[in-house]
Amino acid sequence: MYVTGRLPLLLAAGAVPVVLLSTAGVDAWVAVAGWVLLCLLAALGDAAAAPDPRRLTVSRTTPRRVLLGQSVVAQILLRNPGPRTVRGRVRDAWQPTAGAPAERPVIVIPPGEARAVGIPLHPRRRGELRSRFVVVRSDGPLRLAGRQARLDEPGSVRVLPPFTARRHLPSRLARLRELDGNTSIQVRGQGTEFDSLREYVRGDDVRSIDWRATARASTTMLRTWRPERDRHVVIVIDTGRTAAARVGDGVRMDAAMEAALLLAALATRAGDHVHLLMFDRTIRARVTRVDGPGLLPALVDAMAPVEPQLIDTDWDAAFAQVRALTSRPSLVVLLTAQDAAEAARGFLGSLPALARGAHVLVGAVTGEREPLPERPDAADIYRAAAREQSTLDADVVASAIGRAGGEAMAASPEDLPPRIADRYLALKAAGRL
Repeated sequence: MYVTGRLPLLLAAGAVPVVLLSTAGVDAWVAVAGWVLLCLLAALGDAAAAPDPRRLTVSRTTPRRVLLGQSVVAQILLRNPGPRTVRGRVRDAWQPTAGAPAERPVIVIPPGEARAVGIPLHPRRRGELRSRFVVVRSDGPLRLAGRQARLDEPGSVRVLPPFTARRHLPSRLARLRELDGNTSIQVRGQGTEFDSLREYVRGDDVRSIDWRATARASTTMLRTWRPERDRHVVIVIDTGRTAAARVGDGVRMDAAMEAALLLAALATRAGDHVHLLMFDRTIRARVTRVDGPGLLPALVDAMAPVEPQLIDTDWDAAFAQVRALTSRPSLVVLLTAQDAAEAARGFLGSLPALARGAHVLVGAVTGEREPLPERPDAADIYRAAAREQSTLDADVVASAIGRAGGEAMAASPEDLPPRIADRYLALKAAGRL
């Protein structure tokens, strides 16, 4: 049972009869008690006369997936099999991060009919959003009170990473087409896979002239090359405690996901095989043996429910999982935050064994450097000193990564995805992948 806003108004309206009865010689307290009792009896009778909301049946139509930042509408279908019209309100019990409105939609369902209620959702974080039940309130004839019932009908929406780095993809794909020699201007690819023969034009590299084909033809023939394909690119996202640090408007792991998605989209268009591993001390997500158009949907679906864990990453186990994914990786991209020499000892100790068999790129997300205000106080000075110390520590670790056979790269959340994509293209152009 519940009461509506009409009951307090009815109680307040009793001030007039109470005053009249008091002037007629009736005790004021007796008049107040009688009026309150009368209102309560009216509310109880109204609730008893309300249609039973437990007789309603509920079903859902909810989108399975949505990108973070987009809005969707979850539909609830309420059917009234009873003989009386149900008037009231409905609430869908989504968690707060789903962004459901606070207002409760009004429902009027005649007997034997059904009504659909749309609940707009504006997700504010990535992951699984769930609603386990629907609450329905049925008003009584006087609208003083009514009945309330919980109808169990679970629903869920998976909120995927937004992939805002997609805007960098067209320009990188254009550069990839140049490497492949597919643009209108022929550019010699620097790979080692033979592509085709064509006529020599001024400006071409004379080292690419095919003298045997030239002898057979009546003109100078040139060999064209394309970057090697079918290489294995392994992307490892650290989901340990360092991934939970806030950088900009999100956490480090969100920026790592953006970099992984951009690199994966580029690599699969280049004809390479992409493997994803999200790991701390156990596998949080793994995508392998997926190529072509199905790769990006598989990646975002696997990434969506993963959250950083407040534990240190076991890098020996992580690199063992990399070797289990493929025995011949050409490029291993480690998206982590190795910014303190003391904490990076395990990582640096395990890195040389991995770097002997593949090109290892270590990408780290860093915060934007904020300038000191014109009149800094003590807190500003201490923050600036802490940032400088963190930068020095990160430089020490980056040097150690280089000595261990890897390549360190650090940038802001906005700059890291395109920088890793550019490095991949540079390695392709140099014939190192």
